[in-house]
Amino acid sequence: MRTLNGKVAVITGGNSGIGYATAKKLKEEGATVIITGRSDKKVKTAANELGVQGIIADVSDLSAIDSAVSQIKKEFESIDILFVNAGVFVPMPVGQNTEEGVDTLININFKGAVFTIEKFLPILNDGGSIINLSSINAYTGMPNTAVYGATKAALNSYTRAAATELAARKIRVNALNPGPIATPIFSKTGMSDEQLKGMGDMMQNRIPLKRYGRPEEIAEMVAFLASDKASFITGAEYNVDGGLNVNPIFAA
Repeated sequence: MRTLNGKVAVITGGNSGIGYATAKKLKEEGATVIITGRSDKKVKTAANELGVQGIIADVSDLSAIDSAVSQIKKEFESIDILFVNAGVFVPMPVGQNTEEGVDTLININFKGAVFTIEKFLPILNDGGSIINLSSINAYTGMPNTAVYGATKAALNSYTRAAATELAARKIRVNALNPGPIATPIFSKTGMSDEQLKGMGDMMQNRIPLKRYGRPEEIAEMVAFLASDKASFITGAEYNVDGGLNVNPIFAA
């Protein structure tokens, strides 16, 4: 039996990686799915492939979020599921952080996530579900992720407080902390193939299950948290990391 029949779901950053896999999964579970993203071409291509609706919206642009909310409200009136997935990874060592890099990470990973929730709340039905995509980097202290991890730690803190405040509306707010997942996010960092391979080898050696995760494995968790099967779960964080958080990455 499909677990999300009749539900309307919005997925930010839904044109690739975890967002794309989750859009596919939620649709399979019966939900009407809307994906958003920054690239007109990529969003349209993904929406056509998935058979869902696509809207162009950069979460670092608050007016773009407003426009997306207005369009969705006009077409669907309200939503039931909000997967706050859009995010970027910019590796920077301490002592070499740039203002541009810090602003990008904060504006997308934290400010963008917060205002996505804030602006969708008026059209999110009571009893709805918000799932925030965070990262185990909120805890690992992995080199070159000080600011990235800080944005995810901030998102987890926001998740806990939001869960408390939105409980009166029976809205559940939870976070997922993925470990390394095989998605295009790493190839967008500007790192060389050799650097990416070195980072990948280091991570996989630390992961007890000895492999990267798959986007579909995160999608399964999102579908669960979005469904009535998780009706008594709010303010929680789930590590989906192959055991990495119990065998953390330390500096060499």
